[in-house]
Amino acid sequence: QVQLVESGGGLVQAGGSLRLSCQASGSIYRVDAMAWYRQAPGKREFVAQITSGGSTNYVDSVKGRFTMSRDNAKNLMYLQMNSLKAEDTAVYYCNCRGMRTFWNSFDVWGQGTLVTVSS
Repeated sequence: QVQLVESGGGLVQAGGSLRLSCQASGSIYRVDAMAWYRQAPGKREFVAQITSGGSTNYVDSVKGRFTMSRDNAKNLMYLQMNSLKAEDTAVYYCNCRGMRTFWNSFDVWGQGTLVTVSS
């Protein structure tokens, strides 16, 4: 099995910064992509993704403010969030996709970490 552990959420004032971390562990042959989603009251929204090659893409609302990075050797991913706004308040979920073995894939989610931005 593959597990994800997130950390770094909390309470911050508008304009402040937080860094979220997501650690993947377990039976991992290869990680293809890691991503962050968030959920305020309502549906879950894509935030950002980084591939094994380092390519990133972001939802328009966070471009220029959020930056993803990863340590491939450690299967560790970061989301640096700057210039936070009240509308960034949500539970942030880490998602990881890859291969457990040469033949078997995985697509797992973390437990979520709450980010609260006070205005």
